[in-house]
Amino acid sequence: MAILGYVLKGLAAVLDSVLWMLNILVIARAVISWVNPDPYNPIVRFLAAVTDPLLRPIRKRVPLVGPGLDLSPIILLLIILFLQKVLVGLLYKYAFEFGAV
Repeated sequence: MAILGYVLKGLAAVLDSVLWMLNILVIARAVISWVNPDPYNPIVRFLAAVTDPLLRPIRKRVPLVGPGLDLSPIILLLIILFLQKVLVGLLYKYAFEFGAV
């Protein structure tokens, strides 16, 4: 059973890293949106390609606040934080219970 514990521990570590990278990309996308970015810039296009599929469903449900203030990146960051605390925490807990040290 220790093998399953180590697999769960590795899965938790990879998921935690992916969620942190996504967190950084969402923050970078929000900061870049404060200026008028060049839509043909490869970095801007990469950030849009990675974050738009996650932000689009939130933008459909949450209207703009005030003079065009978009709260969807904040909501996405809270969802990522929730997944890090709950899902990754549970994976580490189960890995420990299965014998991974």
